[in-house]
Amino acid sequence: MHRAIPPRPPLEWDACPRIAVFSGATATIQNSEPLVTSNKARARHGLPLLTLPDGRPLPEDIVRPQRLAAPVTVYVEAFTAHPLEADAADLYAAPDGYLDADGAFLGERAADTDTPVYRVDLGPEDGLLQLPYMARTRHGTAWDHQGLVALSGPDESRQTFYPDASRIFEEIDRFGLDESGRNNMLAGRAQFDFIRAAPSGGYTGGLPGARRTDVGDGDIPVEVRGEDFFYYRPAHIPEGPALPTLARITNTVQSTLTTGSYAGMIWLEGSPAVEESAYWLNLLIDTTVPISCNAAQRPHGALSADGDRNIVDSVDYIRSRISLGSDGADAVGAVLVQDEQIFTARDGQKADARPGGFVTTGGHGGIIGTIGAPGAPMLTFWPAKAHTHRSEVNLTRIPPETAGVHRLDGGAAHRPVRVKDGDGALRADAMPKVSFVKYARYGMDDYNDDAATEIEIVARVERNLDRFPLSGFVLEGNAPFGRGDEAQMGALRRAVAQGMPVVQVGRGNAEGMVPTRPGSPFIAGSNLTATKARLLLMACLLRFGAPPPAGNPDAVTAEEWQAIVCHLDRFQRVFETH
Repeated sequence: MHRAIPPRPPLEWDACPRIAVFSGATATIQNSEPLVTSNKARARHGLPLLTLPDGRPLPEDIVRPQRLAAPVTVYVEAFTAHPLEADAADLYAAPDGYLDADGAFLGERAADTDTPVYRVDLGPEDGLLQLPYMARTRHGTAWDHQGLVALSGPDESRQTFYPDASRIFEEIDRFGLDESGRNNMLAGRAQFDFIRAAPSGGYTGGLPGARRTDVGDGDIPVEVRGEDFFYYRPAHIPEGPALPTLARITNTVQSTLTTGSYAGMIWLEGSPAVEESAYWLNLLIDTTVPISCNAAQRPHGALSADGDRNIVDSVDYIRSRISLGSDGADAVGAVLVQDEQIFTARDGQKADARPGGFVTTGGHGGIIGTIGAPGAPMLTFWPAKAHTHRSEVNLTRIPPETAGVHRLDGGAAHRPVRVKDGDGALRADAMPKVSFVKYARYGMDDYNDDAATEIEIVARVERNLDRFPLSGFVLEGNAPFGRGDEAQMGALRRAVAQGMPVVQVGRGNAEGMVPTRPGSPFIAGSNLTATKARLLLMACLLRFGAPPPAGNPDAVTAEEWQAIVCHLDRFQRVFETH
């Protein structure tokens, strides 16, 4: 019997719902271009000016969003916001005053050469303003790179990724404009809480608000690159997340949404990998609220940055409630909202590094709606596959303990594996290890189809027996049948006999379904990509545990195969419905 989903308190819905915004790894959508010292600062300190390729100084200096430290009065020349403002001057009220040739402010024009101006009183409370970037390096030189020099190490480099999405949202509200010329495109739509699940930027100099008196040993708590946060700039020293990070993400998202405080959530991550996290959330998170995932092909603040609009569209998607069924629960599951299209998490994939570079996989739909400039959010159909609160492998349905395999007397044997702690959170040390095997024509070493020649598979099996009690393989075989060559199939059959299930999928973006073969020791992966099949197999291993290993993987009895296939039938049903 499946454990019942606990009742949730009704969410108070109003014009400004609360949305949880989670920061994921290597997120271009939360990245900015490096801060470069302006010519205003270079001229002040006698540094070489930035120039155009022909040697002329920049006609437009570099400005970046910054805050004022004290009040200031600024005089803005009238009719300079648009080239044709002066053409419609008769529609405008009189300016606030005039500046004479010496820069003195006059209430009335005294000469034809006086410049009409608007007076603006600004202060720190006015928020971000586009101003020249005046900072220099500790050596007094201009900032021309992310680090002190072009290839600085991490300890001599600044971060371009933001630690959470709050600053991005502030800049979108300040500088982003809707079709009517208004800003505050986010604050006017929802309230937000920003949660650093596996962020791209981190606090290496001490967490915000931390003081030495806060900790017993006198050290300020800091975050570690590659453990607490994950970036790809500097490009020569990237830091990506590892398997334990996925457990942390799952627990953070689930515990946040279980509070019942949110109308939905937004997940922000790097575009090459957001499809994986989106599908994992779709499978594991037990929630009835919408999950919308965003990425960007260009950093925030860059020319034609696409991420800002994707975020606004995600907010509109959640606010629209179009994904909710008649019972008020989400009927769609996790989606990717990209470039004014709505992709199901199961079927969306990045294909190219450009806006519009996301495609569907599997050849059977995947774009379920449209959003943004074409009009209000609209869905054309609801997916049939199970997801979130309907998922057979969500966190609620995963048991505290399951069966894994380990090495015993030269073979493999079942052993219990604790996959959850006492609070029901996933244990990082129990996360399944699923590896890829790829088929290629002419791939065998020679005409010997002995499974022992597949040394990569053999070595991984041995490693799994020593370290990963929950493990398996995805074979990206020929399309759409998912078969490998004779040596691969033999080595993988031997892996199954040692408690490591194998999923077959077609290579590439296969549009056909891998056929289900009754009695086969392999799992048919439907039309999933290898990347998505890996995640579903990991979830199945957490839910059902490893199949029973045979006494001798080279001489499996009919009874042993029957027990293995019977166990994997549960995996197969999930692959057919998720």
